[in-house]
Amino acid sequence: MAAQIGTSNAPRPHAYDPVSQPELFEGVLARRMFAFLFDAVIVLVPIAILALFMLMFTVVTLGLGVVVFALLGPIAAIWAVLYVGVTLGSPHSATYGMRLMGLQMRTWYGAPMYFLLGAVHAIFFWVLSTALTPLILLVALFNSRRRTLHDFLTGTVVINDEARAASLRR
Repeated sequence: MAAQIGTSNAPRPHAYDPVSQPELFEGVLARRMFAFLFDAVIVLVPIAILALFMLMFTVVTLGLGVVVFALLGPIAAIWAVLYVGVTLGSPHSATYGMRLMGLQMRTWYGAPMYFLLGAVHAIFFWVLSTALTPLILLVALFNSRRRTLHDFLTGTVVINDEARAASLRR
């Protein structure tokens, strides 16, 4: 039998316990919603500016440029996935909105985020919120770690960053 190198089949325990570390979860859900709104502005403003340029191009070309609007949806999706993936995959493990609110995202076993996991998390959020809008947030009200449905599916948890958690410990 070949030996496994660097892997273990043993189950990993949850890194963050809401009973012994309540400061990591205090106020996370409300601040997470404000972080989402801030991030939505960051994503939507460049898309709105691009749409304005596309409109001006359409006017200048006497309507022939209207076909460029077909690119707006795919460009918006790619921009949003890149924004979330790059910011969550950064050393902060947080989008700019999350940083502003003193939050960070980690895997359930405590590892920092990486680009692919951040991008998949964003895609799951958009797909699930389209199909199950209230359910993805209601799930967070009934678990002690305040994890949403897409957090469970991607194996992530949102916690207060170290500076906020330290201020709440005092």
